[in-house]
Amino acid sequence: MRYAKFLALMPLLLLGAVSALSQAAVDINVSVNVAPPPIPVYDQPPLPGDGYLWTPGYWAWDGMDYYWVPGTWVEPPVSGLLWTPGYWGWNDQGSYVWNAGYWGPEVGFYGGIDYGYGYGGSGYLGGYWHGGAFFYNRSVANFGQVHIVNVYSAPAPHWGSSHVSFNGGQGGLRAQPTAHDRVAMSQHHVELTTQQRDHRDHAQGMRELHASQNGGRPQILTTQRAADFAHPGPGLHNHQTPRVTGAAPQLRSGEGAVAPARPNDAAGQHFQPREQAQPREQAQPHPQARAPEASHEPPPAREQAPRPQPQAAQHEQGPRPQAKPEGKPEGKPEASHDKERREPGDNRDR
Repeated sequence: MRYAKFLALMPLLLLGAVSALSQAAVDINVSVNVAPPPIPVYDQPPLPGDGYLWTPGYWAWDGMDYYWVPGTWVEPPVSGLLWTPGYWGWNDQGSYVWNAGYWGPEVGFYGGIDYGYGYGGSGYLGGYWHGGAFFYNRSVANFGQVHIVNVYSAPAPHWGSSHVSFNGGQGGLRAQPTAHDRVAMSQHHVELTTQQRDHRDHAQGMRELHASQNGGRPQILTTQRAADFAHPGPGLHNHQTPRVTGAAPQLRSGEGAVAPARPNDAAGQHFQPREQAQPREQAQPHPQARAPEASHEPPPAREQAPRPQPQAAQHEQGPRPQAKPEGKPEGKPEASHDKERREPGDNRDR
């Protein structure tokens, strides 16, 4: 009876073993003929608690399509381990091969991919282990409302200029492992944790995260905790956050290179002040120029500005022909001054 039951369970056991092997193959021996989409730019969600490490988002393959695995905060399997992200690399057979990420005492080579937030292409600038505690770089990690004691500050850009998601091939990065990277690659590694696998599997089941559906612009780019897709809190649907924060200076400088900034221009926020300023300038000269200035008429003053009629200006008013840079009319003003001197002189004699 027991043997018969065991035979009856054999298909289920074999099916489970095959699924486990196929899942392992997703992490190790995946090759694709199409390059993955670029790495999207996003904001890092707040740190959920002390001891969590940031694992950046990446493009995975399900056999038919690329899908985005959101970046998230993860607890390492044991203290003292750091995360080395996986990367796509071009091989000599003309395909892109996935090199799975892993946990280890040192961060190894990840293709020179700029994953952001400490993973700028080589090493990790987001923190380090010391005495069994993880020290966070203040300029990289988003602490949110969590009070962190082990903190230091070191310059580290959040994002670089390149968002290429693969190494080698046409348009790929040309980074090569350093001596330190090779040492880290030869050390003992720990594969993805159960939370990381659940996180990836959940992302695979969401159609909106597939490149064929989102065109390489997924709506969910990060989560605060691994496999926590239920609550649209910080880190969810934040693919527009960097563009919104950068839209204000772009509108001021007039660049307008980011697409979300264009609706603001269309709404009239940037051009309304100019439209209101023009009618004000035109409204002021119309009532004042026609009534009080009819006798003086500023147009004649404009005619005197070209300086071709100095004599007319001398008869009307003496001080107006102050255009002394001309050298020829020096004799004429002396004659006019003589007339002015004779008139007051005669009065004084009398």
